Amino acid sequence: MNTYYSMEVNVQILVSLMKKHGIKKVIASPGTTNINFVASVQQDPYFELYSSVDERSAAYMACGLAAESGEPVALSCTGATASRNYIPGLTEAFYRKLPVLAITATQHEGRIGQNMAQVIDRRAVLNDMVKLSIQATTVHSEEDKWALNVRINRALSELRRHGGGPVHINLETTYNKDFTLKELPAARAINRVCYGEKLPEMLSGRVAVFVGDHRKWSDKLTKAVDKFCLKYDAVVLCDQTSNYRGKYRILANLAAAQSRYFSPLLETDLLIDIGNVSGAYMSCRAKQVWRVNPDGEMRDTFGKLTTVFEMEELDFFEEYNALNCSEERAAGYYEEFTAECARIADKIPELPFSNPWIAQNTAGRLPENSILYLGILNTLRSWNFFETPASVSCYSNTGGFGIDGGLSSLIGMSLTDKDKLCLGVVGDLGFFYDMNALGNRHVGNNIRLMLINNGRGTEFRNYNHPASRFGDAADLFMAAAGHYGAQSETLVKHYSEDLGYEYMSASNKEEYLKKSERFLIPELTDKPMIFEVFTDFQCESDAIKMMNSLEISASESAKKLAKKVLGDKGVQVVKKLIKK
Repeated sequence: MNTYYSMEVNVQILVSLMKKHGIKKVIASPGTTNINFVASVQQDPYFELYSSVDERSAAYMACGLAAESGEPVALSCTGATASRNYIPGLTEAFYRKLPVLAITATQHEGRIGQNMAQVIDRRAVLNDMVKLSIQATTVHSEEDKWALNVRINRALSELRRHGGGPVHINLETTYNKDFTLKELPAARAINRVCYGEKLPEMLSGRVAVFVGDHRKWSDKLTKAVDKFCLKYDAVVLCDQTSNYRGKYRILANLAAAQSRYFSPLLETDLLIDIGNVSGAYMSCRAKQVWRVNPDGEMRDTFGKLTTVFEMEELDFFEEYNALNCSEERAAGYYEEFTAECARIADKIPELPFSNPWIAQNTAGRLPENSILYLGILNTLRSWNFFETPASVSCYSNTGGFGIDGGLSSLIGMSLTDKDKLCLGVVGDLGFFYDMNALGNRHVGNNIRLMLINNGRGTEFRNYNHPASRFGDAADLFMAAAGHYGAQSETLVKHYSEDLGYEYMSASNKEEYLKKSERFLIPELTDKPMIFEVFTDFQCESDAIKMMNSLEISASESAKKLAKKVLGDKGVQVVKKLIKK
């Protein structure tokens, strides 16, 4: 009987990626739990197999083979205590930085500690045994497959990273007896390029730079990115926390937020990902993603990562700026994208009094050279729709993405320069969660805080949130309504004034526009300010829905027209005819 590759998907991914990462030498020890892996590589002529009954000896053999050949060498053993015998050889490999890949076979993790035969716990390893240890669990879903692909790529790449060294993969098996797969599915390889190594050629087609949360940009880095965009006809996709203020900035959140339209300008052949966690939830479609960061970690935010550049952003852009282009690139992507954003923005109707309306009527009026801190989710989303002055720096706690430290972060920012205005916009739950920070004796008169008080976590009452289906019942525990005075008109006023803040409030558009003039004056005042703005959760939801429904794709328009002309039953009849 002919046997081919195992039907276990985790085995398929591992074997496919070993081939793509150039790992062909394997020393296998006998056993049952590792049969699915061994049988798969045994029948593939790409691999060069050796046998060793003694796992301790196998690990030392791998050290010698790796040292002499200069190539990574894989080990394969069964369950029980077989892997324990790898420890001396892997320790040797660790201190000599030898690329030895220990693939230990294991049963389901849930069997650990259940007195089941041949099951031991390999989830923790010694400090000086391997550089990295991962669990290659059984695949049950597409997300499992994606996560495992990234995890194994990271492990295999680590064999050569920073001088090299041993790596451990704990490969789970279900003892699947089906070995009928004749051709391995293509697994996506993720490569790592370090500074000083040869760079891959710049891809042809549409190129965009995506910037997540980012620290202050140096003039040198901004100029390098601008030069890159000019050379490769690229744009820089930003949210407010990106802080890139160069010539090719595109605040693309409004275009990306459209629920019935996907802008073709968000489809790229190459997306260069820099910065940290973005709270914009921007839907970009890229054929390939390059991640540039000195940490060199494989962070597959968009699901299309192919290369990680372990280097400073400035080095990356300067290196590619110095390369000779293999093709002439027509300019116009930035102008086209700018026009697209303007076209959609022109469709914004009169919004109800809400966080988006406040952002619309405030973002462009922020004092020059000020700092803006934005609360997560509803506030960050709303202010991402509208451009701020180029001299304003914007931040949000998108790292851990919690509501618990907004005011404290704002205060921390203000301490750097007591002459620089620091403005914050937070919701009521975030405000009351962190309100003790307002009494800190280091608070200066350069702080101005806007509290959007809608009496609940309005995020959970937005029309497109999973909790919205529960209606008013969501207020009880999901949206946590009714706490902290239930939109009391005096609670925050007394608290802030007793602490020495200047307090003002608004409950409608007219009041807001009048009071905001004081809140936004560029000069420092005698006291820090708190501006409490009372909004209604339904208006908040309606405003977000309006912002997300500005544009309709051609196919959506055709569907609406057909439904109007034919009715629901007529549409169903046409669908059936098309299927036939």
